[in-house]
Amino acid sequence: MRRVASFLLVAALTATCAATIPQNSRPDWRSPGLIGNGGWPFSRAAIVAEDAEGAAYIPGSSVLGLPDGRARLIPFGLDDPVTLRRDDPRVVEAVRADQDWLAAGNVPGFTPAERDASGRALLDLRMLTLPNGASTASWYGAWNYMWPRDGAFTAAAFAVTGHGEDAQRVLYFLARAQDHGGLWAARYRPDGTAVADGRQVQLDSLGWVLWSTWFLHQTDPQAANLTTLWPMVRRAADRAADSLRSDGLPPPSPDYWERGTSHEQVPHAATLGVCAPLLAGLRAAASLATTRGETDEAQRWHRSADRLAQGIERRFAPYGYPRSPIAGGMLDSSVTFLAPPFGPAAPGVLAAVTKTGDRLRLPTGGVVPGEGYGAEVAWTPETGLFALAAAASGDLTGAQGWLTWLLGHRSTLGSFPEKVDANGTQAGVAPLGWTSALVVLALTADQTTLPSPPA
Repeated sequence: MRRVASFLLVAALTATCAATIPQNSRPDWRSPGLIGNGGWPFSRAAIVAEDAEGAAYIPGSSVLGLPDGRARLIPFGLDDPVTLRRDDPRVVEAVRADQDWLAAGNVPGFTPAERDASGRALLDLRMLTLPNGASTASWYGAWNYMWPRDGAFTAAAFAVTGHGEDAQRVLYFLARAQDHGGLWAARYRPDGTAVADGRQVQLDSLGWVLWSTWFLHQTDPQAANLTTLWPMVRRAADRAADSLRSDGLPPPSPDYWERGTSHEQVPHAATLGVCAPLLAGLRAAASLATTRGETDEAQRWHRSADRLAQGIERRFAPYGYPRSPIAGGMLDSSVTFLAPPFGPAAPGVLAAVTKTGDRLRLPTGGVVPGEGYGAEVAWTPETGLFALAAAASGDLTGAQGWLTWLLGHRSTLGSFPEKVDANGTQAGVAPLGWTSALVVLALTADQTTLPSPPA
């Protein structure tokens, strides 16, 4: 009972980028992937690690092909996995449905290995996204919630690969969840209710949702449906603009590290992990307002974005864009939030991204989220951020280095885990939605230019 209570307490307090599992807990999270039914509404279940030995997904699907020639899946209409002959009509239909969904969009990648990875990532994102648009970080315990930040990236990955309706569902969920003041809770249950666990509101979610909405509008204007999403955009952008203080920066707030501001080097100042997403979001909102002919909002949000940009340049740039605006500030993966596809390819920013990536890179090849983070375990979302920044900035060689590491450290079934240990093995839940989305975006940026909000 004490072990269970301990686990539940940790599960309540941990976050997407800070989740850890006590050593004495059951290793259920070590599942290498999910299986589904290929239909609508989607069903999903984790694959027991023992069942995955010698198995592989049937190409282009989330149906698991077993070594004995049979298949494991959740047939349409059922909730639990079963094992069937591969020629069973239910298997054939599930595989065809998944393959048809992939074929309806784009599977990015130059090589078969890259296309296999992006196809798996897209199918994983599909299974993590419920019919109501709740796109959970993963499937297990402390990860089986929707963070607005993660959902925004999932929507962007769907948008850029031609699955605009799926992106729309995610943004509609966020529109319904938003409070009247424009804010989002730190995370939500799959049914859309906010998790009241004492976590502070994370202001960066304002920027990420605004950027994602604009990104969808750039790739699929019809799916973006600004008539429906405009109230959400207006409330979020107004809240972001009104949050700026006299120095042009927002107040302190937790960011993707999801820790209290008292733990920062400068507790009274917002981190770059908050400031940079808000800048991308305000620029995105101003562009959307211009598209709609909302002149007053466009001008107001553009002025706010300029104030914030000037504040970032004044407070962060002199020190190389660290996490906190101070001489000797610790470098952090959030510097990528200033680079394409979130902002212009400014030379100073790109140099800081390169320097930070080199500083945070572990001998094994992945990165830690930031200096002073703690255990030297490679985190795949942050590695994905450096891959995306490089690819979207035209540094294809740099992007290839990051992507090669990511593709080489997937689970045994090809899903992207949250973390990779020093031995190169899965050290966190798989699949992780944020990493899956980042890999899809980075592989797309390798082939085509991704839009960035106009400055």
